[in-house]
Amino acid sequence: MNRKKQADIVIYGGTAAGIVAAVQAKKMGKSVIVIEPSRRIGGLTTGGLGDTDVGMKEAIGGLSLEFYRRVARKYSQDGACWLFEPKVALEVLQELVTENNIEVVYGERLDLKDGVAKEGATIVSIRMESGSIYRGRVFIDATYEGDLMGKSGISYVVGRESNAQYGETLNGIHPGNELPRGIDPYVVKGVPSSGLLLRVNPHAGGGIGDGDNKVQAYNFRMCLTNNPDNRVEIEKPEGYNEADYEILFRAIEQGQDSRFFKLNRVTADKTDSNNNSGISTDYNGMNHSYPEEDYRTREQIWQAHLLYQQGYVWTIQNHPRVPEDIRAVYREWGLPRDEFIDSGHWTPQLYVRESRRMLGDYVVTEHVVRLETQVPDSVGMGSYAMDSHHTQYYVNEEGHVSTEGGFYVRLTAPYPISYRAIVPKQTECTNLIVPVCVSATHAAYGSIRMEPVFMILGQSAAAAAALALDGDGIVQNVKIEQLHSILVQENQILYADA
Repeated sequence: MNRKKQADIVIYGGTAAGIVAAVQAKKMGKSVIVIEPSRRIGGLTTGGLGDTDVGMKEAIGGLSLEFYRRVARKYSQDGACWLFEPKVALEVLQELVTENNIEVVYGERLDLKDGVAKEGATIVSIRMESGSIYRGRVFIDATYEGDLMGKSGISYVVGRESNAQYGETLNGIHPGNELPRGIDPYVVKGVPSSGLLLRVNPHAGGGIGDGDNKVQAYNFRMCLTNNPDNRVEIEKPEGYNEADYEILFRAIEQGQDSRFFKLNRVTADKTDSNNNSGISTDYNGMNHSYPEEDYRTREQIWQAHLLYQQGYVWTIQNHPRVPEDIRAVYREWGLPRDEFIDSGHWTPQLYVRESRRMLGDYVVTEHVVRLETQVPDSVGMGSYAMDSHHTQYYVNEEGHVSTEGGFYVRLTAPYPISYRAIVPKQTECTNLIVPVCVSATHAAYGSIRMEPVFMILGQSAAAAAALALDGDGIVQNVKIEQLHSILVQENQILYADA
């Protein structure tokens, strides 16, 4: 049914960042609508990422910290709790929605063809696929894909800048093998005419540090349990293709005997299970077109990731080419009956680690993350390592299968994130704020892209939106002193010595 709705602030994306933004908007007396394209709020925070990528705890404040404190109370713990079940995270966010009387609209997706109506540089309304129209004075794009930003005439990038562009060291093509040495790349070992294994590229696509449009790998953060009374086995999926696991079999033949996927406990009998090596739950190389695709193609990519990952787990647990001692380690784990009840106990949230990144007047680079640049207009801090998952498999100089694109560089201290990194160029749009697909290079985004930081930036985005509405409506004209005053009152951590 077509509907027309209006609010001071319209938030597209009910991720944790979007819900926190809505809470802050209501605290400042503004009307707000959250539009969530799926049937579940919280994104990765409720979607299996229960082993929080916390970085440095002293950098997390405001409603982000409040969320983790509320989680702790669910477990009768003091302080903040960084390890939790998906259902508990969902409960906390749903309580925030109820307490703050936030209107959440589920199952509405932006019309990607012509869904953004602008007058000059101002978004007037957005239209959904259903025909529903939402009018707002300020909009916040809290999606992982950055669809609203991307369809609003705002500059953005997909992929990896070259190292040369901003004088960085981690950007662009980044060789680094996280596979055992000596994996033959050909379907028939030693026979190039037999063709390359699935997903193996003949070369890296350029030199070290060259830019490209490739995106780091996606997967699902699995919540698993070894409690037999609560466990559903992961069965061999329909459409299973044994050839998709040939790199796995050959890695085992070359000596890999562990790190097939993580079993990080979030409770005594539940995990947050993530990628853990060069051949694991990430579907390397199969997501590069995802950021720019339409919904139907994205759904196909989602389904391909689901098939691969469920097939991968079944293979590790059951396949005769996997030694019995390895199978035994993983066989006791299955899906919890009491999680993701509406989606067959498997998370509906694909881990979109990186998609579009806005290109604003200010770009967060490695230099900012390494504290080599002053940031006078901080709206929150990042502190996690600069972290990218692999981007592809390719045949290296030795003629073997290698990973490419992964890095993990720890930081020594938190760093401030500029307000200018979450607002577009004023000439392009005056009333949109983007706390997730922020203006940052691939290298810097590798640190920013963590759920606590997205919540921090979501809260700051909403505070800025409210200030803009009290002024001339232009988000770029928000006085940073006023914004800082509010954020400090809200217990945001803006600088390391705060």
